[in-house]
Amino acid sequence: MREADETTRQRITDRLRSEAATPSVLATEFDVTAGAALRHVEHISQSLGPTDEQLLVAPPECRDCGFTDFDDLLNRPSRCPDCKSESVAEPTFTVR
Repeated sequence: MREADETTRQRITDRLRSEAATPSVLATEFDVTAGAALRHVEHISQSLGPTDEQLLVAPPECRDCGFTDFDDLLNRPSRCPDCKSESVAEPTFTVR
């Protein structure tokens, strides 16, 4: 399929098959908001269900205390629930 014929979601899936990315990177590369990129990734996760592939998520991590036990891995937390720091790295997604 030619790239022009693919949907944004298909292009994001192909991108995640080749290299891991954060919501901000996907937003920049595909000219969508970070929230839209997260919604695309969530849908990709659901659509991979019947295939041998899966969405792998490196969780968000607090840069100050190292907390990684966030409730929702498909989210960009604004603060660490443990130390309340706003220095939280985004989750990283890949399809394998």
